Amino acid sequence: MNHDIAIDLGTANFLIVHQNEIVVDQPSVVAFDRMTNKMLAVGNEAMQMEGKTHDNIRTVRPLQGGVIADYNAAEMMIRGMMAMVGLRRSFFKPFIRMVVCIPSGITEVEKRAVEDSAETLGARRLYLVHEPIAAAVGIGLNVEEPEGNMVVDIGGGTTEIALIASSGIICNQSVRVAGNTLDADIELYIRNEYHLLIGQPTAERIKQSIGAALTDLPESRREYEVKGRDLLTGMPKQIVVTQAEIAHCLDKSLSKIEESVMKLLEEMPPELAGDIFLRGMYLSGGGALLHGLDKRLSQKTHLQVHVAEDPLRMVAKGAGLTLNNIERAGYLIK
Repeated sequence: MNHDIAIDLGTANFLIVHQNEIVVDQPSVVAFDRMTNKMLAVGNEAMQMEGKTHDNIRTVRPLQGGVIADYNAAEMMIRGMMAMVGLRRSFFKPFIRMVVCIPSGITEVEKRAVEDSAETLGARRLYLVHEPIAAAVGIGLNVEEPEGNMVVDIGGGTTEIALIASSGIICNQSVRVAGNTLDADIELYIRNEYHLLIGQPTAERIKQSIGAALTDLPESRREYEVKGRDLLTGMPKQIVVTQAEIAHCLDKSLSKIEESVMKLLEEMPPELAGDIFLRGMYLSGGGALLHGLDKRLSQKTHLQVHVAEDPLRMVAKGAGLTLNNIERAGYLIK
């Protein structure tokens, strides 16, 4: 049997590719018993507990900004996710080759934490690949040719903007403004404007349902019922918010992503600028699903903006394709 796997260590979602299939796609959340520190749940089950636990249970998101922030929690979460693959752990130790996606702006300390986690899982050979390159491979771009490709990968913790050519990143911008930042913006807006306290899961559902990058979209009058706790009375309360409101509250964070995109365009070598003018840029990651984001970036840059098919899984798909061509992939970090 082939025991090689590829992992997308996402801040919001954790994906594992095995034998050309995504076999695990779960939220990057783990729940512990506070008294014994025993893992109680991982993935979807742990996410359902988030914000609803009593004093003896704590939920943790061990990945922040696309990197490991809580090493022990991350190791236990990864073990729990690996168990979902359906192979006995004894198989992994002697045979496994592992491809892990990492942010392009990762530090050496953060990189070492990923390597240590892979070693504890018994990885015989570890390969690292930068997320923008994995996303480009998943989209179907030829990253090994000298022509330039521009990818904007908007994940849960970071937005990775990269110009890729000849199996490497020519220039890049990594900004820690992404899906989680947008959730926090929505929470703050609902709290300040309506004096209603909501949790991160509710803010994420609002973003997914009526989140938008522009206030003048045709569907800007769409509404969403929000339930939470009234900060003035302490009682449960329901309000209605519109898509235009949400677009307004997300504007400041989206402007930071725009600024990073413009900065990269200003830094790129002139010989590759022509390639980007012809090909445009590609959006991947969960943030690419935000209504009107492609239109907003196109208006700002005057370039074509393409949204990847199934952007949430594009990095994992690229990691899986890399796994199949591991001997010939010149962009791997060994």
